[in-house]
Amino acid sequence: MRKIIPYHPYLVDLAKNLRNNMTLGEIALWREIKSKKLGHKFSRQIPIDQYIVDFYCKDLQLAIEVDGSIHFEEGHEEKDKRRQSKLESLGVIMIRFSDTDVKDNLTFVLEEIKVEIKKLEQSNTHP
Repeated sequence: MRKIIPYHPYLVDLAKNLRNNMTLGEIALWREIKSKKLGHKFSRQIPIDQYIVDFYCKDLQLAIEVDGSIHFEEGHEEKDKRRQSKLESLGVIMIRFSDTDVKDNLTFVLEEIKVEIKKLEQSNTHP
């Protein structure tokens, strides 16, 4: 049975707005992971706790983040670390890629995601 992680309802409208304004990298990745193309259902721009993750698979508790240029600005790295730490404390597994990596090396990104999915599948079948 999948774990339900609460979220703050005020994030729902923001998440909807983000879904309608995805970056090119997010759009490219979404095309490759939607409709269970990797064997699991992913959703996009999902509120979890007080944050919104770019892509999330509830069954695996796997979040995928595509970091745009703002994530490399001063002070943002520390915010990302706090955010990731909080989400991981809730049981969320996070993997991150830069927007540039997704756009320029999508095959590599997809292989990395598949490796993580396989690890999570194996850990879920062998408690």
